[in-house]
Amino acid sequence: MASSPQKVLKVLEEWKISPPQGSVPSTTLPLTFFDIPWLLVPPSQPLFFFPLATTAATFTHSILPTLKLSLSIALQRFFPLAGNLSAPPQPSKPQLTYCLGDSVSLTVAESNADFVHLSGHHPRAAHEVHRLAPPLPLPSSLLAVQITVFPVSGVCIGFALRHVAADGRTFHNFLKAWASIHRLGLGLDSLSPSLNPSLDRLVIRDPNLLEAVLLKQWWSLRSSQGHFMADRGVSSEDMVRATFVMGRPEMDKLKHLILIRSKKLFGSDPLYLSPYVIACAVIWVCLTKVNGGGSPEEPHYFGFIAGGITRLGYSVPVNYLGNCVSFGRSTAQGAELVGKDGIVVAAKAIGDTVKRLNGAVLGGAESWISDWKEMFGSELHVMVTGSPKLDLYGLDFGWGGPKKIEEISIDRTGAVSLARSTGLEGGIEIGLALPTAKMEAFSSLFNCF
Repeated sequence: MASSPQKVLKVLEEWKISPPQGSVPSTTLPLTFFDIPWLLVPPSQPLFFFPLATTAATFTHSILPTLKLSLSIALQRFFPLAGNLSAPPQPSKPQLTYCLGDSVSLTVAESNADFVHLSGHHPRAAHEVHRLAPPLPLPSSLLAVQITVFPVSGVCIGFALRHVAADGRTFHNFLKAWASIHRLGLGLDSLSPSLNPSLDRLVIRDPNLLEAVLLKQWWSLRSSQGHFMADRGVSSEDMVRATFVMGRPEMDKLKHLILIRSKKLFGSDPLYLSPYVIACAVIWVCLTKVNGGGSPEEPHYFGFIAGGITRLGYSVPVNYLGNCVSFGRSTAQGAELVGKDGIVVAAKAIGDTVKRLNGAVLGGAESWISDWKEMFGSELHVMVTGSPKLDLYGLDFGWGGPKKIEEISIDRTGAVSLARSTGLEGGIEIGLALPTAKMEAFSSLFNCF
């Protein structure tokens, strides 16, 4: 049998992309209490796979110049992303700084790998896509971009983003601005107001002095563990990644089943059962079973992110540049999660947490960092990242939307990625990276729901 051709990724060009010269001043942005916990988290590494029948030569000569120019123009508005994270000596507060000449690194590469294989839902070796995300050139860099051309098949645009600079909403706005400028050839004045970011950090109020509490915790952890507390280092040659999709009919069926069973368990206590809650409950139960259920006496946690823009009780612009998300943690016993009513227990625990956050999004905020430390310290616990509320599949540079979106940082963090489905109306995509045996077990359990 002939051996498979060796997969080669060849770097074609490397650029430093800055905002147009003289278009923005040197600026310092202080971190808010929403930003500080993200100092401890590894960079996000999303990949966007776009079908595009082009050669590397055609891409670099005909498409790349406009991509570079539009990226530069987009950075005129989102210029903090081209800056750096400045971490002065303890006990000072880190801050984001932009100086004239700061830039985003842009790498252009060509790959002979199978685009269709890499952008599929089926299980495939996790390491196959690692080289499609760029490294951050400096520890203090906030954003890097890599564009990889698969001749006659497609293009992958990969990113490395320090979450301390932007939550998913802010990053999505940046991507939409870049894509709009490239696709339509519009100037900044033609962008939607929601894509012109607000840099006013004073809109975030801190009456409970959370900044001081979280900053003290961060300094303590940094001195003892280093920067990236949340990096489990779980990536290995046996790791595979796969995507599972839950459609609205499946979720509606589960919702009906959960409501019937919950009346027997919890009486008339109303459950909060959004599609997000149902999908998360399935993930929690499946992964708890895959990991052996753990000790029945130990609490199992499910962690997720909740948007704060609409929950704070005061107005924050939707175009605010920075983090404005809360951290939710649900608790259940392992024996309950793996029992016959595990899906009901999981859905109630997660739904109750969402209801609590709806009423008090900053409840327990002083424990965000300590909660994360516990969450990422054990396989008993499950963490999800991403949001189905963001229409990432609507991103269009002029080639149509992406065929597939992957978040490869989950290989290191052990989290599960969530995204709005591109193929099913109201569906949710679930991205996982697990050892082969555990992925097979998860697939078998997931398909039973």
